[in-house]
Amino acid sequence: MLPVDLRDLHRGPVDTIGRLDPGDPTFTGLMLELDGPVEVQGRLQQTGHDEFLWRASLNGRVRTSCRRCLKDLRYPVHADVDVLFSADPDASDDPSVYPLASPVMRVDVRDAIREELALAVSGFPLCREDCAGLCPRCGADLNAGPCGCTVSAEPD
Repeated sequence: MLPVDLRDLHRGPVDTIGRLDPGDPTFTGLMLELDGPVEVQGRLQQTGHDEFLWRASLNGRVRTSCRRCLKDLRYPVHADVDVLFSADPDASDDPSVYPLASPVMRVDVRDAIREELALAVSGFPLCREDCAGLCPRCGADLNAGPCGCTVSAEPD
């Protein structure tokens, strides 16, 4: 259950377990190509008046291209998150706090899932650490060996 009703939190921490498919509206507009569902396992607890702490683990897979050789790439994404939700107007300027509208009726962790997953994805994905990339002159994949063209050190 990813949106948590506040009445459930009055009894104590609530487990937030879910599975979001790649087409889930949570990911709309996110420039990630998910390769399967995102698994969410967490726990939400009240830490103060209209303040809630969510600790969770997010696991999924993304499809992208190697930034050096442009080969298709699929890799796992994992994030352990500690997120604070608050309806306190003084906390709204803090970028690490997810704001809640008063009166708080429920806490929906899906916005945090979206953002934390995006932050966990590498901005420079590589097929392997020593990827040689493409020849800047002929575009050959240098991972397969030298391309045969001569690349001058000086521009033409």
